[in-house]
Amino acid sequence: MSTLPKRLAIAAVVVVLLLLAWLAAGPWLAMHGIREALAARDAAALERHVDFPALRVNLKAHLEDAIARRAGDDGDAGGLLGALGRQLAGAMGGVAVDTMVTPLGIGALLQGEGMWKRATGDTVDGDTYGDPRPMDPLRDAETRYASTSRFTATTRGADGSAIVAEFERQGLRWRLVDIRHEAAGAPLVR
Repeated sequence: MSTLPKRLAIAAVVVVLLLLAWLAAGPWLAMHGIREALAARDAAALERHVDFPALRVNLKAHLEDAIARRAGDDGDAGGLLGALGRQLAGAMGGVAVDTMVTPLGIGALLQGEGMWKRATGDTVDGDTYGDPRPMDPLRDAETRYASTSRFTATTRGADGSAIVAEFERQGLRWRLVDIRHEAAGAPLVR
């Protein structure tokens, strides 16, 4: 066997290994991209790492489930008036999710959060004219692969509840597609 076919085989193996390493590092690269976008308060950069349509659908489903659970939805709970109230609450919540879970809505939230941090002195240097301390919701997250195309990053609230950020592989990229809140002590599912 001549040296050219050996070199081509070695180059092919190296390319495959680099591609696999890129895919394996993808969720951490997405989390880093989200951190940078939040620190820069750049909603457009955030859009590269967040699948907003999928996130909206998933958040609406979680909201409808929470409303049904709080209302004690067992088919006839509250009768017609209860059903009407649940439907109205679900519709209003859906509109809120549609409005806020967009690059523009997130940008507005980031601007408001930045102004609040400046007003309260929560800045990098303590000066009210300084840059606000950047948000880092994925800091100290427990990470794991749920499958070859699903990855979760779980953080804990002060009450012990879990906030689970779920990333999905879309081609060669990983993007945030879901955020779930699990009660303290509840088993993490999915």
